[in-house]
Amino acid sequence: MTTVTDTATQAPFVESRGFSISSLVLGLVSIVASATFFVPVAGLVLGILALGREPASRTMAIWGIVLNAVMLAGTALVTLGAFVFGLAMLPFAFL
Repeated sequence: MTTVTDTATQAPFVESRGFSISSLVLGLVSIVASATFFVPVAGLVLGILALGREPASRTMAIWGIVLNAVMLAGTALVTLGAFVFGLAMLPFAFL
């Protein structure tokens, strides 16, 4: 007795690109909203996760990582600069 398997009802394997697309979108959004640390950090984490899980969409994940890392570093430098400027102007605050 032979059994016939119905291959038409089996769903084909579709690779997800959710993490890499999310990382890229958050990288583009972080250009505008980089004053918050949350957007670039979330995009950076999603991009790193996408590198391991989604090898077909590696380019989008790398672009997301680069954009988020640059914006996170820029935000950190601006925050540090504002802090140093505030400390430098502190003696003049009570004149």
